[in-house]
Amino acid sequence: MKLLKKFSLVVCLVGASLSSASFAVNERKLVVDEQQTTKHTTKINGEKIKYSATTGTQPVWDEEGKPTASLFYTYYQRTDIKENSKRPLLISFNGGPGSASVWMHVAYTGPRVLNVDDEGYPLQPYGVKTNPYSILDVADIVFVNPVNTGYSRVLPNKDGKMPSKEQQKKMFFGVNADVKYLAEWITTFVTRNNRWRSPKYLIGESYGTTRVSGLALALQQRQWMYINGVILVSPTDIGIKREGPVKAANRLPYFAAAAWYHKALSADLQAKDLTELLPEIEQFTLNQYMPALAKGGFISSEEKQQIAKQVAHFSGLTVDAVLANNLDIDNNFFWKELLRDRKQTIGRLDSRYLGIDKKVAGSRPDYNAELTSWLHSFTPAINYYLREELNYKTDIKYNMFGNVHPWDRSNNNTGENLRLAMAQNPYLNVMIQAGYFDGATNYFDAKYTMWQLDPSGQMQTRLSFKGYRSGHMMYLRREDLQLSNQDIREFIKQSLPKQGQAAKY
Repeated sequence: MKLLKKFSLVVCLVGASLSSASFAVNERKLVVDEQQTTKHTTKINGEKIKYSATTGTQPVWDEEGKPTASLFYTYYQRTDIKENSKRPLLISFNGGPGSASVWMHVAYTGPRVLNVDDEGYPLQPYGVKTNPYSILDVADIVFVNPVNTGYSRVLPNKDGKMPSKEQQKKMFFGVNADVKYLAEWITTFVTRNNRWRSPKYLIGESYGTTRVSGLALALQQRQWMYINGVILVSPTDIGIKREGPVKAANRLPYFAAAAWYHKALSADLQAKDLTELLPEIEQFTLNQYMPALAKGGFISSEEKQQIAKQVAHFSGLTVDAVLANNLDIDNNFFWKELLRDRKQTIGRLDSRYLGIDKKVAGSRPDYNAELTSWLHSFTPAINYYLREELNYKTDIKYNMFGNVHPWDRSNNNTGENLRLAMAQNPYLNVMIQAGYFDGATNYFDAKYTMWQLDPSGQMQTRLSFKGYRSGHMMYLRREDLQLSNQDIREFIKQSLPKQGQAAKY
């Protein structure tokens, strides 16, 4: 009995000790300025590459030199290069706004990519594998997480209090605030890492294209840093408006691509290859569909019927469905309607993905089939990779999507800013990449943006477009991962000035 009492006392003491220890934890707080470097080896296009991966945080300062936020970044640098003055630096952003840099980091240009199948669908065990197509062979890369994304956070003010939502919005959460503080941050990064002499490139995906378009001019005019190239992946409108008949008509080529993929078109159209089919539909869109929509309610019944028949033929919808929408087919309706007879919906960001709704009826899908699939694989992979392979340890939550709303979209002149940056800098080239099956930022909108970027037409030779047989994140499909990285590789090589080539017209 005495032995039992002694044992009970020991258990109680140990339990109390463990209970006390459980409360002796570190404060969950961001380290404002730190870095961690690991060394690695990989193979890219069959060539052995040695590189370092530096993960860390770097402050954003106000005009008084006080830190207002700290941004988390991952910097890959090839280490078997003796001198980096001629080695390009690629500065990479994703979009949202409010999205971390995870997407292009572990699925596109970085040395490690998601463990997914050849079409981009998640596989278990979750994690990453070697990216044999990474552009690290030709350029160093830094992946930047804007405020509230990834591990990046707003910091308390000098009084130890968090800025108000209105103050945070003014400092960080808007088209122009975003560009202003990121231009400052990039300058600090380039200075700290001795990259002022390196050719520099910006790449942005989705809203990231708005960001890098604005940064191209901000870096030139406010930081006196000139960029060699800007890559727009699945671009948004970058301040170049697409409204009314243009907005409605520009969807049709994408509708055709998605319908072709799901074999929902007539036999004569299905018999054509996608790249053979789309030019025909693009011409119809520009020359017939857009002018017809411009006529609105005053279009003749005969012309309306004729256009509806053609739109139905190219979109995979019925003539009745087209007419019921007054020739103007909403994206949500298309995603719900195309495969309604099969009781399936198609994805928004990548229309190759299929979903199932609670009801076959309705005018929009219940959820985005592709996004649920992507989060399935990206979230565990980035948390594992940063902590276990790159050795960055923190208790801060990695925000796949951070709270940056309401976002101030006023005075968005980023497209015009990019044009002006190109005009001022003869070295600056722009490439657009887009997936044919992307319904959120469709490829024909991307082409239209390119056409409108420089109305003078004098910089046509410095603008290029590349299309892929996938969606918003075209690189998830293995064949397009290889092709799109190669397109970036060639873009960088071709846009580097030749020896002795001066920046002049």
